[in-house]
Amino acid sequence: MSKKRGLSLEEKREKILQIFYESQDFFLLKELEKLGPRKGVITQSVKDVVQSLVDDDLVSKDKIGTSVYFWSLPSCAGNQLRNVYQKLESDLHSSKKRHAELVDQCNALKKGREESDEREQALAELKAIELKHNELKEEMGQYADNDPAAFEAMKKATEVAHAAANRWTDNIFTLRQWCSNNFPQAKEQLEHLYKEIGITDDFDYLESSLVVPLSSVGD
Repeated sequence: MSKKRGLSLEEKREKILQIFYESQDFFLLKELEKLGPRKGVITQSVKDVVQSLVDDDLVSKDKIGTSVYFWSLPSCAGNQLRNVYQKLESDLHSSKKRHAELVDQCNALKKGREESDEREQALAELKAIELKHNELKEEMGQYADNDPAAFEAMKKATEVAHAAANRWTDNIFTLRQWCSNNFPQAKEQLEHLYKEIGITDDFDYLESSLVVPLSSVGD
């Protein structure tokens, strides 16, 4: 008989959210640690799971007197999804506005730039300078590739960005699962909303691409 597979972090987060949504009540951490095993989440991992939900604004917490209470209402998840959608709409509007401004600037810059011998000569000199600049930049890049400190900084920055992206991917999957469970009759509307905000069928976790070991730098 095969050993039962443990719950993933996403599944644990969903189980803990169910405790909040089903009761719509306020809980102390020790109460959640008692309720967690009933949902399949072991007591030792409840604290970390709850904290991850608090970090992603899916669960609220506040100190009342000497006790810290946690709570989350079903409307919180829906509100967060709507906030994400509204932010994306705002970003799209800003991008369109910026594009229009750049087109206007481009048209304005074209004025007074009619073809002439002086302009052709200046462009040729500019091209020569750009080529020299690129050569120097490539040469500097070769030295940077052999700098262990630069490589380590790049590696750490990549790890931070990778972890943050996958944490938000977890968050989005949790929201989608909750919406599917609680609004099965609105499946088509939800799928349409997901596509509008860029959550397509190929949406998935990111895989780390930084695989070059530090020991190879400088070889």
